[in-house]
Amino acid sequence: MERVDVAYVFVFNEMEEKVLMVKNKGSGWSLPGGSVEKGETFEQAAVRESKEETNLTIETENIVAVNEAFFKDKGHHALFITYKAKILEGAIKILHKDEIDEIKWLDINTANKLMPYHAGGIESLLKSSAPYTFQG
Repeated sequence: MERVDVAYVFVFNEMEEKVLMVKNKGSGWSLPGGSVEKGETFEQAAVRESKEETNLTIETENIVAVNEAFFKDKGHHALFITYKAKILEGAIKILHKDEIDEIKWLDINTANKLMPYHAGGIESLLKSSAPYTFQG
């Protein structure tokens, strides 16, 4: 199986209690993010993918989830790293209409239904934290 590394960002609006999510063409809703490119760190990929998918410049904080899956139909062994992130600047806009159908702030219940692979739901991501260090 081919190894595929994926970085996601969890952006949560505390005042409205909503999660920023994107609807990917052909694969449904997810947090903003995508594949880590060769020579790129997970953190760099999270920042780049967020900009490409939402037009937002973000800053990553700590890691809030690590998920792993085998996609036998694609021949992939995927490692997903999710960072908590905050928005630094920008206005939400779809830049790549061939990849993204929609960008929305979704309530916790809706986000939990769309992301059943996070044990404990969004609430667990709000409580989770592991430091991230790039060692060179």
